[in-house]
Amino acid sequence: MKISLPSRSTPVSVGKLLCIGRNYADHAAEMDRDVPDEPMVFLKPPSALVRAGASVELPPQSQDVHHEVELVAVIGRGGKHIPRTAALGHVAGYAVGLDMTARDLQAEAKERRHPWSVAKGFDTFAPLGPVQPAEAVGDVQDLTLRLAVNGETRQEASTQHQIFSVRELVHYCSQIFTLSPGDLLYTGTPSGVGPVRAGDRLEASATGLDSLSVPVKRAE
Repeated sequence: MKISLPSRSTPVSVGKLLCIGRNYADHAAEMDRDVPDEPMVFLKPPSALVRAGASVELPPQSQDVHHEVELVAVIGRGGKHIPRTAALGHVAGYAVGLDMTARDLQAEAKERRHPWSVAKGFDTFAPLGPVQPAEAVGDVQDLTLRLAVNGETRQEASTQHQIFSVRELVHYCSQIFTLSPGDLLYTGTPSGVGPVRAGDRLEASATGLDSLSVPVKRAE
């Protein structure tokens, strides 16, 4: 899949989907987990990505898929060992996204001390809204994220409550991975995560960003 970047005249292929776990203290609390001392990074495959107009598909392997609304930073300029002071300059734009999670599969994997890539990596488990240029968004640490299911608000919080800022996350991830244009950084979800059912409609929004609306259906 290709994605249009505000800083480039032609679309680029989507690269890594870098996702951050437990980046809001209230979400760590609702999951009965400690607040991390450093960013918790996991990956989703590019095949998990879907854009507006597509659907979230519930896989037959799971009976408990949860929504997680997130601010997504879109990398426009690659680099390795990016200084904190330069980190935001590598972000071309921002979008609102969803990190869908098969919670039952994740819980089972954690209990067995197995990786939980499967719980996060199904096709359609990374919906992404329209990308807005970084310079048009303003202070990314002062945006309000919201997620409504069938018109009922389930999640609402400010990015000022992130444990690790977008700047810090870009810097941190670049110490491990070489970042490339088209990489997507899902920056974590606040509290209020919960199950979705076939027939639901998920509406995600954030201050200064175009909203994302996706229906939920069972995978065929």
